[in-house]
Amino acid sequence: MNRTLLAKVPTDLLYQALETEKGGVQVYSTALRCAVNKDLREEWNKYLEETKNHVQILSDILIALELDPDAETPGRKVVRYIGTSLVKAMEMALRSTDPQSAQIVAAECVVHAETKDHLNWELLGELAKNAEEAEAALIMPAYQQVEEEEDEHLYHTQGWTRELWIQALGMPAVLPPPEEEQDVTTAEDAAKAKKARTKKAGAR
Repeated sequence: MNRTLLAKVPTDLLYQALETEKGGVQVYSTALRCAVNKDLREEWNKYLEETKNHVQILSDILIALELDPDAETPGRKVVRYIGTSLVKAMEMALRSTDPQSAQIVAAECVVHAETKDHLNWELLGELAKNAEEAEAALIMPAYQQVEEEEDEHLYHTQGWTRELWIQALGMPAVLPPPEEEQDVTTAEDAAKAKKARTKKAGAR
């Protein structure tokens, strides 16, 4: 391994990204226990499998850098604590609330997890775009493979969370949310979908 390259790669970000994905596997596994809506369950099953693949992708990058994927870092421990807290929150909801409320808690927890996950990959993308050739060659292919999936995970689940809350409040909801129907993968498209949902809800 080129030690100059190793010195330039922000390994703490890589370890945090890996731990976020590993935590994401646990978050989705628990969220699926809370899912009542059939379409949402199918969506989260898909995201669970993609998240497992992201764990492997990041592990491979660390191994290519001759780093131990299981090594501990302070940032990684914090990320793990947050992920464990999200799982415990969902388990609490399963024990103490009705199924519809537990489903909303799960959706909120997925959004929390995916917000961090999305940021990790955004930062890795910026790193790859501004890196020297050797660094970019290592990180850019992973970023290109994962970026759109992460966008979908975040924006679609945000839509689900909003619509499940609207339904719980006794107002017309759009389910599945427009983010899913329009296959939203950008912040701009997510904003458009959110704006358009009012017209759809009124037509129902």
